[in-house]
Amino acid sequence: MKRTLILTALIAFVGAAVTVDESQARRIKNKLVKSECGECHMAFQPSFLPAESWRIIMDDLENHFGDDASVDEKDAVAITNYLVKHAGRKRRRKKGQPPLRITKLRWFVREHNHEVSRRAKRRAGTMSNCTACHRGADKGYYDDD
Repeated sequence: MKRTLILTALIAFVGAAVTVDESQARRIKNKLVKSECGECHMAFQPSFLPAESWRIIMDDLENHFGDDASVDEKDAVAITNYLVKHAGRKRRRKKGQPPLRITKLRWFVREHNHEVSRRAKRRAGTMSNCTACHRGADKGYYDDD
């Protein structure tokens, strides 16, 4: 019995190390990322997009989803390096441009389209306003509140 428990715990530990659970993402520890990205919106955890996506987003900050989010070159390099270093793994997708919007990713749509009420969507205002429903989102916790 003891051996079974140890084996089960080991399998659970190894499994946790190689899978990404969207309900708990790595907390952003970089102050520059938190302050610059968090100035206009919640700073999203880098693990939600692959490195290729973060590079594209950071290379076009003057046209950041309709806004000018430009930062000086030194900060842009530092932020890009952090996002790329902590980026998520590349997920299978159709050929073409990598995903640029977290809210358009298959897992995001699957989680939110069926579970989120119209009322909650109105309260959030936009699907990228994670903290409207997930109070701990800025700390990397996405469990339903």
